[in-house]
Amino acid sequence: MKEEIIIAGFGGQGVLSMGKILAYSGVIQDMEVSWMPSYGPEMRGGTANVTVVLSDHRISSPILHSFDTAIILNQQSLDKFEPKVKPGGVLLYDSNGITRHPERDDINIYRIDATEEAARMKSTKTMNMIVLGAYLKIKPIIEMENILKGLRKSLPQRHHHLLPMNEKAIQRGKEIVSEVSLVI
Repeated sequence: MKEEIIIAGFGGQGVLSMGKILAYSGVIQDMEVSWMPSYGPEMRGGTANVTVVLSDHRISSPILHSFDTAIILNQQSLDKFEPKVKPGGVLLYDSNGITRHPERDDINIYRIDATEEAARMKSTKTMNMIVLGAYLKIKPIIEMENILKGLRKSLPQRHHHLLPMNEKAIQRGKEIVSEVSLVI
């Protein structure tokens, strides 16, 4: 098993922390893991992405040119990474701010209205956890108990009171993700 993931969006959307939670959770589940962040000098508001590789074998390189899964949180990232999803792969995107929706017919496309749902839950900072829940529904590679341990490890102690809200957001993401059917 080997899963090569790109998570991309604006800085401040929780892109890097979502990748870190997946990486910690993979380590806890005794997987080989690579976590490689990339972000512009602006950080908040600038572009940010992270590649995560989860595998049951050694990982030869963290540098990827194509992906099994792309988790996309803005239009700029959709434009850049949609072509880089391997045929048969998965593209999961948050619909907020997307003006041109994915168009490929050789990949599996899923939509999550995570930004809207986080606002409904009165917890905008959990948008990334809603997206993470959607990913875990589509590809249940990591067990939920390990995700929660990874979340606990990646959140500073002073924010541990937010763990139940984050767990609720992950569950909500699993419930509301939907597959997109392209009409060609």
